[in-house]
Amino acid sequence: MRLLPLFLRRPIEAVYERRLAATLAGLPRPQHVGIMLDGNRRWARQAGHADVREGYRAGGAKTIEFLDWCTADGIEHVTLFMLSDDNLGRPAEQLGPLIEIIEETVRGIAAAGRPWEVQVIGSLDMLPGTSAQVLKEAAAATTGRGGLKVDVAVGYGGRREIVDAVKSAFEEHIAAGGDPAELVERFDIEDISRHLYSPTADHTDFIIRTSGEQRLSGFLLWQSAYAEMHWVDCYWPAFRHVDFLRALRSYASRERRFGK
Repeated sequence: MRLLPLFLRRPIEAVYERRLAATLAGLPRPQHVGIMLDGNRRWARQAGHADVREGYRAGGAKTIEFLDWCTADGIEHVTLFMLSDDNLGRPAEQLGPLIEIIEETVRGIAAAGRPWEVQVIGSLDMLPGTSAQVLKEAAAATTGRGGLKVDVAVGYGGRREIVDAVKSAFEEHIAAGGDPAELVERFDIEDISRHLYSPTADHTDFIIRTSGEQRLSGFLLWQSAYAEMHWVDCYWPAFRHVDFLRALRSYASRERRFGK
């Protein structure tokens, strides 16, 4: 269908999209979706852009569109993987423009009139300049909104999150006058879950990755213990509502046994 002229493809896709949405009525939906927004630079090169930042800009616009879909399709919680802690090692001339576009995107998600409650998660202290403050202020403006909960993962690494959760659990225990040895004796799964960057998202139901790559790259390692995975071949800026509906159809067709 993608080979058809645009003026033919759009009405055909619209009909297919409505039919696909209708087949999902009453079927199980994931409550928490994690999505890896991959392929922005490759999309820009494929589209003929000399500046790969055009891919990030297109990806930022797609993010807001995606959250609209999630709201319409009954999703309660989304985690957007925008920048890993490993990505922070990129050269300054690459990292700086990327973080600027992430700031623009987060401000757009958090703008007045948007229904979403935003939290930025990750090692924000590792971000350059005032970026952490910009992101925190944008997210703080959304406190108390009752719509879709959106976690934006920036400078995020799943292994680092688990280490930080363990440290935080011990710091809390010691600050309350507790004996570290006593916490070691009774330390449990919940002690980590309660101290994750987003403790209300201690598990995720469904992880989607665009661009055709089939690996987690450190994304939500603790939360994804029993998550269903879905790999999409298209690059993130080219991701369509039809692709998302197909992903939801795939999720609904699976038997989730949680190891039982």
